[in-house]
Amino acid sequence: MSHGPRSGLAAVSSALLAMSRHLEVRDVLKTIVASARELLGAQYAALGVPDDHGGFAQFVVDGVSDEQWRAIGPLPRQHGILASMLHEARAERLADVREDPRFEGWPSAHPEMSDFLGLPIRDGDEVIGALFLANKDCPKPDGGCGFTEDDEELLSILAQHAAIALTNARLYERSRELTIAEERSRLAHELHDAVSQKLFSLRLTAQAAAALVDRDPSRAKGELQQVAALAAEAADELRAAVVELRPAALDEDGLVATLRTQVHVLDRAHTAHVTFRSHGVRALPAAQEEALLRVAQEALHNALRHADATRVDVTLDKHGQGAVLRVSDDGHGFDTRVVRRAGRHLGLVSMRDRASGVGGALTVESAPGKGTVIEMEVPGG
Repeated sequence: MSHGPRSGLAAVSSALLAMSRHLEVRDVLKTIVASARELLGAQYAALGVPDDHGGFAQFVVDGVSDEQWRAIGPLPRQHGILASMLHEARAERLADVREDPRFEGWPSAHPEMSDFLGLPIRDGDEVIGALFLANKDCPKPDGGCGFTEDDEELLSILAQHAAIALTNARLYERSRELTIAEERSRLAHELHDAVSQKLFSLRLTAQAAAALVDRDPSRAKGELQQVAALAAEAADELRAAVVELRPAALDEDGLVATLRTQVHVLDRAHTAHVTFRSHGVRALPAAQEEALLRVAQEALHNALRHADATRVDVTLDKHGQGAVLRVSDDGHGFDTRVVRRAGRHLGLVSMRDRASGVGGALTVESAPGKGTVIEMEVPGG
């Protein structure tokens, strides 16, 4: 292989262990791509998972900055060499991809690539992805060194294990989806039973009040008070059941991607500058992820709606086996000693309840004219 035996085996072992640690599909894809690029010493690596409409359902790159990736534009279609790998299920090793007759060009912001190595990722007879590398990092006298047969063999080993890791991740996500569906079905039944009973009692009590209005106004007033109480109970039970439902975006995209998307939307919708940064955070138990998301949403709402902030920064970082969320703003702040009024007005009580409910802790730092910092720490699973 291109690497020495000891370093090569150690690198392969490290890559395979890294892939096996993840259960989220997106995390597995990122790990596969990063491992392939590092193992084979390439400048660029990418992995595409095809959809059923001639494009890619997911496409992960390594070696390209976020800004450059955004400038490149929409995900590629299944054409040219990518289509060849997916449809003919064979490896492609080229000295210069630009000279291949199947090459159809790329967007203006796309980096220049020459030597190319690509392999399909297969689960049995099904091609579930395409893994490819470009620009071998080595001396290139007289045009280049390019990828070798040893590189192709090493990538083939990686692709076989990538297929296992990706299949396992998909099975895990499918299992989780089924669990969520079962839980939502249970909640729907409970909601129907509880609220239906309350609404039935509410209707009977309202009818009794209507019958008593003319002949016994005093009793009618008592019945109407009962109507108000029953309506409040029904609203509370409905709210409690809805709160139990896990936001769909968390299940589809994970906490980091969900927060990033929401922050991006808020940044565009408000005059305040809203930013998001995350480092090293892996998938957390469902309860922790939902609690972190809800607290972030509440803190962002406070900063943008009540604090007149011009800048809000959201960070989510790895902390031991868990994570720490920090939402800071430059708004007008408040006196944290006035706990009762501020807690009720800003939802601090519910935020603390969410943190403690998942074994975490919430701290609040603020002062009039000094902005606010809300920090929530949660343990891992």
